[in-house]
Formats: sequence, C-alpha cells, structure tokens
Amino acid sequence: MRLRNITGSREVIAESPYVVPEEKLPSCPGTWKHELFGNDRELFIEIGMGKGKFIYQMAKTHPEINFVGIEKYSSVLLRAIQKMEEEPLPNLKFIRMDAEDICQVFGEQEVDRIYLNFSDPWPKDRHAKRRLPSRQFLARYDGILKKDGIIEFKTDNRDLFDFALEELEPAGWKAEEVTFDLHHDERLMEGNVMTEYEEKFSSIGNPICKYIIYR
Repeated sequence: MRLRNITGSREVIAESPYVVPEEKLPSCPGTWKHELFGNDRELFIEIGMGKGKFIYQMAKTHPEINFVGIEKYSSVLLRAIQKMEEEPLPNLKFIRMDAEDICQVFGEQEVDRIYLNFSDPWPKDRHAKRRLPSRQFLARYDGILKKDGIIEFKTDNRDLFDFALEELEPAGWKAEEVTFDLHHDERLMEGNVMTEYEEKFSSIGNPICKYIIYR
C-alpha cells in the first residue's frame, strides 16, 4: 500500500515528546525500562503499529506494563502522536524506525512480548524475507525476546498467514494457539483489542487469522 506523504510530519515527529528520537535511544540495548520508563516492569512492543489504535488501547488498559510502538512511516506515526496528545499515557513510547534494525535498539532478552498486526504481506516471492513473520525476522525476535516470551500475530491475509505458519518449524518456533477465524473463537476473542485494519476487514466479513507462538 502506498502511503500518502504528509508535509511536515517528520518535523512534528522530531519535536514530539512521545517519540524517542535516535539520539535519545537508550545508551545501550537492554536499558529501556530504566532509562525511558524509570521502572522494571514488563516490556511489550508492537512492530508496524500503524496509526497506533491497538497499542494505545493496550497501554491504557494495562498501565502496569511498558509499551513501545514501532512504525517506519512518518505519515502513519503522526496519527498515533495525535492520539497521545489528546490523552497522554506514561507507559507508551513510539519509535520511527525500520524493523530490520530491531536488534540494534533492544537488548538480548529485553522484550517480554511482541505483537505483529496486519503486517505488509510483501506478496512477491523475492521479498519473502521482508515479511515480519518470516524466518529471518523470527531470528531477530529470538534475540530480543525473553526465553518464555511469546509473539502474537494477526492478519486477514490468508496467504501471509499460511506462509507464517510454514516458517515456524524451520525457524525453531512452535504454535501455542492458531485460529483461522478469530472473531468466531470465543476463547481467543476474550480481551481482544482490534486494530484499525481489523475493524475494517472484519466488518466486511473477512475472517481474521491469529497465532501465538513460542520457542
């Protein structure tokens, strides 16, 4: 999907107190909780957070947990900033960055949970390694996620979901939960927070797929 550039979005992001600029990232990976949140609570991150509806609601619902939302597109991140300006949350921070650099920002076993929601499917085969649930990215997550940590992935793209499931075994991951129709799974829907895309696609009848995986 081609994203429309919003004039001045990078300037707004650079000046926002809710976005961690590159020069103010923790002095070394592994110190997020103390340097930016001032506590030792669990750290949950969402990679590719879009406009931030999901992670904002999660942070609001769980003030006892630290959340970091990661988004590479300035025009989309701007929407999340606007939401924070209306009602700031002390346990939520944003970063504008490419997910490929995730291991340079978070330390070994620093993250307790990772969320992937409606990720770019990168449909061409030659771009498979760019898909966030690919084995290449699972290797990155393996480095930053605690040994008992989990990854939750949701999408309405069945081809991407099938690909994601096929990547688990060669990458050394196992599925704890798998559903091909989340919104008709009463147990897994308990406490489910919808993203903007989830609301849109489910409203037109698209089934939502989800997995929860571990090593």
